[in-house]
Amino acid sequence: MSNKDIKIDLPSNWLIELTKSISLDDLLKPLEHIIEERVADIPVFPSDADMFNAFKMCPYESTKVVLFGQDPYHQEGVANGLAFSVNSGKKIPASLRNIYKEIESDLGSLDCSSGDLKSWAYQGVLLLNSALSVVQSRPGSHAEIGWDKLINSVINSINLKGDVIFLLWGAHAISKRNLIDEKVNHVLTAPHPSPLSAYRGFFGCRHFSKTNKLLAAKNIAPVIW
Repeated sequence: MSNKDIKIDLPSNWLIELTKSISLDDLLKPLEHIIEERVADIPVFPSDADMFNAFKMCPYESTKVVLFGQDPYHQEGVANGLAFSVNSGKKIPASLRNIYKEIESDLGSLDCSSGDLKSWAYQGVLLLNSALSVVQSRPGSHAEIGWDKLINSVINSINLKGDVIFLLWGAHAISKRNLIDEKVNHVLTAPHPSPLSAYRGFFGCRHFSKTNKLLAAKNIAPVIW
């Protein structure tokens, strides 16, 4: 299969911005790898239809918060293309339960019956994993197939836009800080919300109220978390 036969399922508003700093060949590289694995009957998540959901649900012009995850969930039927999010009806993962605990502590009660975070995305929160795909039961398996160039291009595009808040949780996300122009954007960092590290400073970080205060200061609508 040639590059011309591969469809990049990115909405035009993002594709226009991203191709200012990344070539189409670099965009296609991870997709080529995934196609080869699917041909070999290797299960890759999320589905092709969901892989770019973070961009489909959060247009470039509307992006006001970027929240980095690491890998999509590697269990079948769980990942939905949004960082930390799971499909409705699926068990809420431990890290997301801790996120909900911090929201409740920070802002008060909330409905956490579902782990589907589409409502955040539709409000302008780009829920972006640093790899947009993963092989079943093999976390980190797609960390080196070329997604990093796409992610770096996203950050470059946000730098051109400005007035965006980055929530960087854990060392992996914080490693992207050096690419962010903090003269025009704001960065909040904390330990990862996983059970292994949440008690080291994620609990009590109050990133959700701090984000909304920063948005309000710029006359941007707060996020209903």
